[in-house]
Amino acid sequence: MEPVTLYIMNRKGWSVLSAVLNVFGREVIGAVITARDAAMAKDYHQEIVELCKQNNIPVFDRTSAEIPQARYKIAIGWRWMIKDDKDLIVLHDSLLPRYRGFAPLVNALINGEQQTGVTALFASGEYDRGPVIAQMAIPVSYPVKIADMIEDVSNLYEKIVVSIFKKIGDGEAINGREQDEKDASYSLWREEADYFIDWNKDAAYIRRFIDAVGFPFKGAATCMENNILRIMEAEVLPDVKIENRDAGKIIFMHDGHPVVVCGQGLLKLTAISNEEGKSLLPFSKFRVRFNSPLASSRQAVAPTQPLGYQ
Repeated sequence: MEPVTLYIMNRKGWSVLSAVLNVFGREVIGAVITARDAAMAKDYHQEIVELCKQNNIPVFDRTSAEIPQARYKIAIGWRWMIKDDKDLIVLHDSLLPRYRGFAPLVNALINGEQQTGVTALFASGEYDRGPVIAQMAIPVSYPVKIADMIEDVSNLYEKIVVSIFKKIGDGEAINGREQDEKDASYSLWREEADYFIDWNKDAAYIRRFIDAVGFPFKGAATCMENNILRIMEAEVLPDVKIENRDAGKIIFMHDGHPVVVCGQGLLKLTAISNEEGKSLLPFSKFRVRFNSPLASSRQAVAPTQPLGYQ
């Protein structure tokens, strides 16, 4: 079997590398190309490098000028264009043609999609528009945290990539079907400003948002008295009649946990920290408004690594 080059990052890339080694051994992998992910609190970069070293697999940083050529390449969680894109297979965190682009899993969970999945496709001149090789779907049950969904999606990655390696090893043709353009949708990249909570949204939406951008990402953000706080966990509470509804204000304090007014509904904040990760519970202030500086933050906050391509 002609060895395959893997372009991999993050939990999903490490999971696939481990699965391929367990099923086929190291001889089927010609090289691994990897990179750090600044958007992740834990990016599995060191784990990928160590696994390669343990199995004597050549490993290269994406900026290396010595990346070897290979017929088949498979990209997992990759954020950059790969120049040698002939026979390049890309794995994407959605059921294409929906959610083409960036942060598809995060955006699908924020939107409350009832199912998600993984697509393997051939690379094309325009991102995520190539022929589909394989797809696998899983249902989504809310509330759900992004870390748990990454685990579930990683299992799908393993199954799809193992099946592709088997075809390559058996000399089978890898064929794809064209996508139906009428069903296509796009998922925009997310920057630092997109971590901020919009308290004018309804409480259920905000809860999904908090869960979708939590660990291994930085966590949902809000401002209080010119300080940025991270909201890592929250619970939706039944609404009450508020005569002068003002989203973002604290209305109740439940055992040191602030209950915040949303556009619709109430949200009890059960895990709050500062930017250094120090817990701010029990909360000491009651007459507080949490701000949603969405418009201003896009100008004031310098863009960082986009959140979650693939």
